[in-house]
Amino acid sequence: MPLVQLVYASRPFGFDQATLSNLLLDSRRANVRDNITGALIARHDLYLQLLEGPDQKVEAVYRRILDDDRHVEVTKLVDRRIETRLFPGWAMRDDPADSWVWTIEEVRDGAIERTNEDEVLGFFKRLADQGVVPPREV
Repeated sequence: MPLVQLVYASRPFGFDQATLSNLLLDSRRANVRDNITGALIARHDLYLQLLEGPDQKVEAVYRRILDDDRHVEVTKLVDRRIETRLFPGWAMRDDPADSWVWTIEEVRDGAIERTNEDEVLGFFKRLADQGVVPPREV
């Protein structure tokens, strides 16, 4: 079964810790069911999410995100076939990206529109390389 890796950026609508916790809980349950792994970099001005798994399942998640009112200005940044997963043990890793992803000012000034695949994947490779052990999934 072919695997794909998809990365999108969006602006959160109504972002707070409770919203993020619910989003992660829902995502982890559905991703375990659908054999999807990945990571979400989240803060009040930015969602940057990497999804990886079976082609049709990942595309279905992305379509749900496009319809989800918690996401504004959704922009697909990467959509490619892969042989191996970057986050094989994570139904959805999360990270606040406080210091090593674009600053708030860079996002406001168009960093998302100017980025390239290597830069975006670099953020997630750094996150994957942190060596944190995945929790037992729900």
